[in-house]
Amino acid sequence: MSTTAHQARQASRRVARRAGRGDWVARAGRLGLVAKGVSYALIGILALQVAFGHRGQAVDRQGVLRQLASESWGPAALVALAVGFAGYALWRICDALFDRGGEGDDAAGLAKRAAAFGIGAVYIASAVAAVSLVVSSRPSAGGSGGNESAETARVLDWPAGRWIVLAVAAGFAGAGLVNIVGGVVRRFLKRLNRREMGPHVERWAVASGVLGHVARGVVFALVGAFLAKAAIDYDPAEAIGIDGALRKLVEQPAGPLLLGAVAGGLVAYALYCLVEARYRRT
Repeated sequence: MSTTAHQARQASRRVARRAGRGDWVARAGRLGLVAKGVSYALIGILALQVAFGHRGQAVDRQGVLRQLASESWGPAALVALAVGFAGYALWRICDALFDRGGEGDDAAGLAKRAAAFGIGAVYIASAVAAVSLVVSSRPSAGGSGGNESAETARVLDWPAGRWIVLAVAAGFAGAGLVNIVGGVVRRFLKRLNRREMGPHVERWAVASGVLGHVARGVVFALVGAFLAKAAIDYDPAEAIGIDGALRKLVEQPAGPLLLGAVAGGLVAYALYCLVEARYRRT
């Protein structure tokens, strides 16, 4: 009986592995990259509005979803984004579990696969948020993009909570550095099937990829810096998300210009996501 059960488990694993490596997962990933690009384009556009004086906008993904919920056509857009986010999450989780990207089982490969799993979890949360706004009877377009201070306060009260927040801060800062360096050295081109790209498309891919990754890296680095300050000072009010990071930019000297530049970079990243949706090796 135990041999039969073992064989059944092995067979089910093979079936799951074949399914996880199937073309349908790649198609879900491409759909997800389109949704990701749309969400970053909307974040960038809302951030540009803040740069030009519309201070009431919430400029993170949650704020974008609430903004869409307030429009007459919003529910259809939210459903489409939810499907896309779910597809992106499925692709990244299958990437983590079945090593679709060929990262391997060494320490570096497992770290990259773990990061892919974490990204998948984030996009599951985004899909759930979009669906919850569709079924909610009281969508709200106002308010901030999140309640990072309250969430950080809860974590700081945990045993070793300060170290947990510092670890999350380091993760954001590291992601910011990876995006900035990767954008400058054009590391993102390794993910694209350049043989299928003409020279015109490749120029757009390079320009949007460099600007987009650097802008995204700046935002992540700011989030990490303020989270670290919250942990060191034991002050949850210092914690910010993407919305707060963009607002911190506009408070600086020449702030609207800085925010406008970063917002433009986020729109460029959205364009790069659309290039990825077509030409990325999935």
